[in-house]
Amino acid sequence: MPAQIIDGKKISEEIKQEIKLQAEALYNETGVIPGLAFILVGDNPASQVYVKMKGKACEELGFYSITLKLPAETTENELIEKINAFNSDPKIHGILVQLPLPSHIDEQKILQAINPVKDVDGFHPINVGKLVIGLDTYPPCTPAGIQELLKRSGINPAGKHVVIVGRSNIVGKPIANILLQKKEWANATVTICHTGTKDISYFTKQADILIAAMGKPEFIKGDMIKPGAIVIDVGVNRVEDPSSEKGYKLVGDVHFESAYEVAGAITPVPGGVGPMTIAMLMKNTLKAALVQVKAKHFSN
Repeated sequence: MPAQIIDGKKISEEIKQEIKLQAEALYNETGVIPGLAFILVGDNPASQVYVKMKGKACEELGFYSITLKLPAETTENELIEKINAFNSDPKIHGILVQLPLPSHIDEQKILQAINPVKDVDGFHPINVGKLVIGLDTYPPCTPAGIQELLKRSGINPAGKHVVIVGRSNIVGKPIANILLQKKEWANATVTICHTGTKDISYFTKQADILIAAMGKPEFIKGDMIKPGAIVIDVGVNRVEDPSSEKGYKLVGDVHFESAYEVAGAITPVPGGVGPMTIAMLMKNTLKAALVQVKAKHFSN
């Protein structure tokens, strides 16, 4: 029996409508509009597309947003100055520096320059530490989106074996930390596979929930999946496709056709995890605005 499709686009729209109502309530009570600053360094085409999509989501939800575009030769100190200006701007509640950065800029140094209260990407070491020990924080957007997809599809990870392929700081490590917490919609047994794993399929075949996030086009085939498993495909890869008008198509890290015949449920690419990432960024920005309004109220 073919897999159920987990529709990230539909679920993300539901979440955005909830956020829009909450943002309107915040404005009616306090006059505050959630504000998000995007910083784009250089002219990476994919980064430009991502920032444009995030800006469009802000517009849809009635958020205030500003996109600061800087040349590729911008120095570390110049970038930190711009971040500090947003750190002290009361209209800006969230700051997002679009990655990757040019090679001459130290990514970690830049992420640490963002005020943790405005770190809506959840990459600052303070917020990463809070996530690991189970404190309330801004979870990284893609992992938070994965958990929300499971939750809204009625798939409870509690007691399940979750196997994650990929150990990036953006997806693999944080989703492992989120799903192993002793909390609702978590409490799973988690295994992480990576380039050092000798036989990845040995582990993927044991997964009740398989999360593919390694950035290799169609790496996970149907014969690597346990029948009935839930498959969450985080990958977005361009592969050549002469039959397409653009000359390429987008595929995930999972070979969809073969996985579809085996899995119990699966996310498509595009239209699965991707839209959820933006929805959760909006959710973190609203949360940041609420946190900062509350802090201002108590300081007055």
